[in-house]
Amino acid sequence: MTPVEQPLAQPFAPPRTRRVAIIGGARIPFARSDGPYATASNQEMLTATVDALVDRYGLEEPGAVGEFVAGAVLKHARDFNLARETVLGSRLDARTPAYDIQQACGTGLQAVIAAANKITLGQTESAIAGGADTASDAPLGVNDALRRILLETRRAKSAGARLRALSRIRPSHLVPDIPRNAEPRTGLSMGEHAAVTARAWGVAREAQDELAATSHQRLAAAYERGFFQDLVVPFRELARDQNLRPGSTVEKLASLKPVFGLDAPDPTMTAGNSTPLTDGAATVLLASEEWARARGLEPLAYLTAYETAAVDFVAGDVVGGEDGLLMAPAYAVPRMLERAGLTMADFDLVEVHEAFASQVLATLAAWEKRGLAPVDRSRLNVAGSSLATGHPFAATGARIVATLAKLLAERGGPGRGLISVCAAGGQGVTAVLERT
Repeated sequence: MTPVEQPLAQPFAPPRTRRVAIIGGARIPFARSDGPYATASNQEMLTATVDALVDRYGLEEPGAVGEFVAGAVLKHARDFNLARETVLGSRLDARTPAYDIQQACGTGLQAVIAAANKITLGQTESAIAGGADTASDAPLGVNDALRRILLETRRAKSAGARLRALSRIRPSHLVPDIPRNAEPRTGLSMGEHAAVTARAWGVAREAQDELAATSHQRLAAAYERGFFQDLVVPFRELARDQNLRPGSTVEKLASLKPVFGLDAPDPTMTAGNSTPLTDGAATVLLASEEWARARGLEPLAYLTAYETAAVDFVAGDVVGGEDGLLMAPAYAVPRMLERAGLTMADFDLVEVHEAFASQVLATLAAWEKRGLAPVDRSRLNVAGSSLATGHPFAATGARIVATLAKLLAERGGPGRGLISVCAAGGQGVTAVLERT
């Protein structure tokens, strides 16, 4: 057969995609580090949220959940298979596959996206996604000099060689390596990076305190009206977020001393307008519409778009504010909206993770600089956010997804919500939720 006579190849047909439904979420109250959850592990916290979903939606039978995706930022060696161990310790079917994912503060949202991709492609019908983190039970590494000596001892071929290696151990080698909230490339903490960005964008102290006070007031109001009744499950005698301060006001926050950016005049960032170290876990149940319909479940919302971006916070325009450590959402959101054919006016609700009040305000300003319409503050973080709840790194994304999905469902009709999460390493994860 000559080339001319060969039959034409079948045209490529992209896989049929399906809508991804958000069925519900569960989280434990977030606690300040070294508090109520001081002895709780990532696995224990994460399991509590999974079991809450199992109980609420009847997910005990084999095959009820197609996959579990979760992660943690601060992990012990024992957590190398955290997601799978969580399944085995939960009331999910032990045959449920699971895997870990980690993208700093974007972990929870990225886990949701990973699970959603398989659902939309028809590779699974349902999944649970989320994350956990404990700053209280942070791993302590062996002093690197001691580690090298111990490895040399293990490789030694004789008792004499082992003794010679061990004889080099000094008292200073017994000091552990403690995790640091600092970027390896710069040595600066996330707060110090945020202070640089705050100066670059001219973010005022009063505006930060106002945002923080509003976060606490709105979270308190959401608890009072019962909004979190089916989202937050009590854990270790805690029933609501420990960091919540219902009486927060701009005047009270104004009395706090700055803690970041002290190397420059007029520092503005305090413990009150920054998130505290926090322990907690959160998960979300995702599914195809067919799976939900078969179980008689009404989706809260649908995940319809998502985007991840990164900035060069080492050699980029850091002083000018364009490439600040937490500014990647300033690029991810405009790109996502352009791809989806949306504008800021199309959103009824906007959820911006509040790592720091200054970071939220800088991001809003950057969106406007890039041509997006200003965000109506009455639509921003309407049930409070990280400044009030706290921020267990890998749990925050799932918390926001579940909260926004329920907020959209509450409205009764069609609606759309935007999610923006900044992350260490100069990254950002963003998404769009919709009800039609």
